[in-house]
Amino acid sequence: MAYDVVIIGGGPAGLAAGIYVKRAMLNALLIEKIGIGGQILITDLVENYPGFLETSGADLSRKFEQHALKFGLEIKSIVEVTGIEDRGEMKVVKTSEGDLDTKAVIIAAGTTPRKLGAKGELNFIGRGVSYCATCDGFFFREKVVVVVGGGDSAITEAIFLTKMAKKVIIVHRRDKLRAEKINQEHAFANPKISFAWDSVVEEIAGKQVVEKVMVRNVKTNELSEIKTDGVFIYVGLIPNTGFADVEKDEGGFIIANGKMETSVRGIFVAGDCRVTPLRQIATAVGDGAIAAVSAEKYLEGI
Repeated sequence: MAYDVVIIGGGPAGLAAGIYVKRAMLNALLIEKIGIGGQILITDLVENYPGFLETSGADLSRKFEQHALKFGLEIKSIVEVTGIEDRGEMKVVKTSEGDLDTKAVIIAAGTTPRKLGAKGELNFIGRGVSYCATCDGFFFREKVVVVVGGGDSAITEAIFLTKMAKKVIIVHRRDKLRAEKINQEHAFANPKISFAWDSVVEEIAGKQVVEKVMVRNVKTNELSEIKTDGVFIYVGLIPNTGFADVEKDEGGFIIANGKMETSVRGIFVAGDCRVTPLRQIATAVGDGAIAAVSAEKYLEGI
């Protein structure tokens, strides 16, 4: 059976696209590598999505999924895409469960947290090193933790960690944060949060679990030690686009026009895995809607 549209990725962009393609009465399938919801599943607090004064990422993703299912979207989880073959008016989406024939593809595969690259980082994953405060913060009750990064993810997760940890130290390579001003204000006002400015983590060390980090000041080159029970890392994102043979930037993010059209006719993109000035739930949902409508128009013309 050939689909009209196959959507790759079950985050806000993919689910929004799914809602729109089903409202257009298209035969569509959404496939997700891990679990429906994407990165917002690990977000404790969402307070900037219109219509929801305050909610959790898990609750919001559940509503997105229910909305998509209401319109009859077919969803398959734990399916990995390994490639897309362009055969003109038909595409073949290659997956871990076999090939799927489709007329159009919407790539909404999202991103993966970037590794820090510090000595000892990989050795202590699951033993004090984490990339998800919502997942692992519970294990650090009344302990000292280090958060690496200065963007929105780092700051919002640092604030979340203060609910459990007795102290949170934010290590940032610059002398000012990149996060939204309101998040900065919350962090600066929190008595449990302190900052190590102009600094990078050189090494994560300990015996069985994390016990300390070695930090280098980028201006003075001075090394110092911070005693800590855990390290939460938020230093950027890697797009999940390795399977897609379309035009990308140097970081692997997919290049698209305002209609979410990629360099390959019939393949569209939406959300965090594309080149975009802002990666938020609201923009991902908007991308998904545009990609779906563009796919519908494309199908009308073939």
